[in-house]
Amino acid sequence: MVFVVLLIASAAANSGHARQSDPLRSAPIAPLEPAPEGANLPSDDLPLSLSVTRAANPWASPFVPIAPASAATGQRPSLLLCGRAPTTGSASGAPQERAVSWKLLAPNFLHDQKHIWVFPARVAKGKHWKPAVAFVVGTVGLVTLDPLEAPYFRSTSAYHTFNQVFSTSHTEFVMAAVPATFYASSLLRHDVYDQQTAMFAAEAVLDSTLLETVMKLSFRRLRPIEVPKGANFWDTFTDAKGGLFSGQPGFPSGHAITAFSIATVFADRYSRHRWVPWVAYGLATAIGFSRVTVQAHFASDVFVGAVFGYSISHYIVLQR
Repeated sequence: MVFVVLLIASAAANSGHARQSDPLRSAPIAPLEPAPEGANLPSDDLPLSLSVTRAANPWASPFVPIAPASAATGQRPSLLLCGRAPTTGSASGAPQERAVSWKLLAPNFLHDQKHIWVFPARVAKGKHWKPAVAFVVGTVGLVTLDPLEAPYFRSTSAYHTFNQVFSTSHTEFVMAAVPATFYASSLLRHDVYDQQTAMFAAEAVLDSTLLETVMKLSFRRLRPIEVPKGANFWDTFTDAKGGLFSGQPGFPSGHAITAFSIATVFADRYSRHRWVPWVAYGLATAIGFSRVTVQAHFASDVFVGAVFGYSISHYIVLQR
């Protein structure tokens, strides 16, 4: 429940997002020379091709409000200096996020899946090979270390209280409740930007869940708790007996991929509030670590899930 309260608090903090995110409101305004009385500003400098005639008072406010946030883009309303229209993308130069809505969820999901499944082919052509190699090396290293760390977590009772707090049922409830509660709150506040955050989170979870399911059924890795006592932890792949709807295998961690999918959406879209990424990723890490301490997953399962969850949300869903 701490996760829910903290992320809902970001909605309240985000009420001032428009003022903080608009550089024209925070940057100092240079003095303007008064326009000659009766002079017209060029119509192409104004939104919606409006012409404005200077009033008799030459020091009238040079700010012209633009239209409120649209449902398609979710951009915050801002003020324009001398009616100049905004450029594409954010003030920091980041690419503009694509449109999202419940109607667009299915086509966006199909678009995402195309990019996910053709990624290995792009690596084979020499693209993104450095992070891909780093990911493979990290995964192989952790798989090698799994037989050394798994027996420790099986025998220790040091994480008993932690495991009770971050139990499977508790973490599943939190991961479902955070986006749902955030979306309901944004509806009450009529906040389009926050509504779209919840939609992006839902899209990211759908994307990651399909990838997770295919990988689990392909690798069929045993969970640590399924390894018989006295047996070694070296040979765990292709041995799981679970199916699609029950007893799914353990590689990668579904909790980790879901937690980091949701955390990345919130961390990226509310990065101006410095505490949001810390809380989002901190709690996602705690959820991932709990899968190791309860013997539901090996450390490598969690690592792979975390990397995939982050990558899907950051690069594919939010297109950063």
